Amino acid sequence: MEKKLHTFFQSGLLDKYILDETSASESLKVEHYIETYPEVESEYLRLQDNLHILAKADAVEAPKFILDQIKNELEEEETPVITLETSKRRTPWYSIAASIVALLFAGGYYMKNEENKALLQENQVVVEEIFDLRGDIENNNAKLDNLMRQFLKLNNPETEKYVLRGNERAKELKTVAYINAVEKTSMIDVVSLPQLSEDQFVHVWAEMADHFVSLGIIDPSEKNMQSLPYMEDALGISLTIGPKEDTKNADNAVAEIALKGKNN
Repeated sequence: MEKKLHTFFQSGLLDKYILDETSASESLKVEHYIETYPEVESEYLRLQDNLHILAKADAVEAPKFILDQIKNELEEEETPVITLETSKRRTPWYSIAASIVALLFAGGYYMKNEENKALLQENQVVVEEIFDLRGDIENNNAKLDNLMRQFLKLNNPETEKYVLRGNERAKELKTVAYINAVEKTSMIDVVSLPQLSEDQFVHVWAEMADHFVSLGIIDPSEKNMQSLPYMEDALGISLTIGPKEDTKNADNAVAEIALKGKNN
């Protein structure tokens, strides 16, 4: 049975099932394994948890509706009534008719011209909205591609997971670091941060043999995974709270953890 489970895990079907990329027959096979073998069910739940961590803040907002409504008619304007002064000479009927025709023609031309201008403006708006929509689609595709890459990194067997919880000075602080010593990658996921003032930032430090190296600051507005520089000989990771340019306070940690396989 162990050989059978090993073959199943090596096939990658479980990862494809989580990402909804399996065929109908492959889905039935995976679901059978999940229901039959507790080891598969446990791994399935772990993958679901990792996917939730990555996707919790990457929900992509739907694009705005391009245009609520395109006007298809213009309001008719009443032709102003012109008061004619009474004259002893009667205006010939054909002059009156010609004047009326001229007024109607001028009014029709004006309305048609205004309608064309409105349609041109609306067409330009539609074109601009289409280009914006294409840009949104490209950005969303890039985000999905990045999400996929991060998901694969999290599920790499070589990736170690470290939970950093704040001490008495930062009880609300909780982050999760993911470090892969083989691929030399580091990422951090912010679960919760304490209330910070405008001039306070959470700094990430790598503990070396005899000093600390700054790995940057955590961006509280960034909800998805944040990449960190990978330090080859780091013994541990610590977090401090201080000004943005703080470079000498690494020993005043509010959260710290030793890396696996490292001697302090």
